[in-house]
Amino acid sequence: MDGINSFILIIIYGSLILLSFILTINQLKVNKKANFWFGVFLFLWSTFWLEELFILTNFSLLDNISSIPLRFFQFLTPIIFYFSIVYYTNPDFKFKKKELIYAILPLIFLFGLITQNKYEHSPITPSLLNTLIIIQALYFTVNSYIQIQHHKKSIHLFSSNTNEVDLKWIEYIIIAIFLLSIFIGIYNLVFDSEYLNLLANIVSLLIIFFVASNTLKQKEIFLLNEKERNLIIKTEQQTTPKKRKIISDENLALTKSKLIDVMENKKPYLDTELTLVSLAKLIEITPHQLSYVINVGFNENFFWFVNRYRVQRVKELLLNKDYSNISILGIAYESGFNSKTSFNTTFKKISTQTPSEFKKSSSSL
Repeated sequence: MDGINSFILIIIYGSLILLSFILTINQLKVNKKANFWFGVFLFLWSTFWLEELFILTNFSLLDNISSIPLRFFQFLTPIIFYFSIVYYTNPDFKFKKKELIYAILPLIFLFGLITQNKYEHSPITPSLLNTLIIIQALYFTVNSYIQIQHHKKSIHLFSSNTNEVDLKWIEYIIIAIFLLSIFIGIYNLVFDSEYLNLLANIVSLLIIFFVASNTLKQKEIFLLNEKERNLIIKTEQQTTPKKRKIISDENLALTKSKLIDVMENKKPYLDTELTLVSLAKLIEITPHQLSYVINVGFNENFFWFVNRYRVQRVKELLLNKDYSNISILGIAYESGFNSKTSFNTTFKKISTQTPSEFKKSSSSL
């Protein structure tokens, strides 16, 4: 059993270091700042297995020098994770003075480590330091989760297929690590902890493989700069009577007509990669103007506007006998969707029926 655990431990540490290196050198050429910070997070995360690795290899570095730097780096892990999320959701984010507040807990923790190391009867107890670790982890984990939820809403303004840019994979990581922590806590209380380390490492390895599979296939999330994004988001948030006119009512009607013509005849929605930017180029207006036209002219955001056309095409093909030998999912891909989950959710939201229910009810008419 020890041999299996040692093997898994080596894979965990090696995987995290390799993935960290790939992300920090920007090998993927997308989401540059976010991936750099996420790569640093993975490197810091790997240090939680470092002591175990030292024991496995009989390496006595931690016996000869203070372990303060290692403990401090581990404490920084949730903060670095949070800032990677910040950059995923806003690649133009810049540090300001107010961000210095995030340095308070790390400095207190560092002071506590140094005090404990120097003074035998230090007033800062291990339990106090553990409390700081829990507070820090919970605060930044919850804030990261909230940040992702806001992002999942705003990305609908820019992308027609959001499953690869909505950061849901990071949301799953947060949930998985949270559940792993609860599992370890309950296991320690109820069961013999002899095999806990092996079980925890196996689950951790699965989480790391999931992280790797998603980070290595990610796409550029935003094709607009911060100013343009904020203009679009601000316009979306305004109520209709209070919306500031981006274009005149006359141009709005003309652009709306042109947009309908393009959607019906050129069918750009069949492109799974269709974004607000690419459709705006096709209409020959700015993304901000297009967002305004869709929002005011159709009372929708970009995501739902495009996907209504996709759902309508799915319905047409489901009723077309020439496509009777193609599966529902195959028809969905033919219509511009790129994910089974996204297709089913979107179809039901727009049609109030699942694709199967629609097909069944239509065939019985």
